[in-house]
Amino acid sequence: MREPILQNGDYRLSGGNIQYAEGAEAILERVLFRLRARRGRFPFCEELGSRLWQLSSLSPGQRPSAAEQYVAEALADEPVRVERVELTQRADDTAALTVVLLWEDETLTVTLEVQ
Repeated sequence: MREPILQNGDYRLSGGNIQYAEGAEAILERVLFRLRARRGRFPFCEELGSRLWQLSSLSPGQRPSAAEQYVAEALADEPVRVERVELTQRADDTAALTVVLLWEDETLTVTLEVQ
């Protein structure tokens, strides 16, 4: 399975050619895209993306369980099982989200910033 590698919302190039990912790397690329994209912003694919951007509107006590729910929604169509979701809140009201996944007996970890 080959997926184009995205960087800052655009295709990553190498020598003028689009770089592709395969296997676990392709799964991680898709997972990151789904978690970063805002759910409901794609007119013909309303279910694509996550609601992680809404976390800041919730009380700090509600955020960890909401993060788990939003991650599960975003990755429902991917061939992965969400093993663990950790939300580490920072003093500046941003957070680090770590998602541990299981794919074909391989453990994959994704970390991203959420606001």
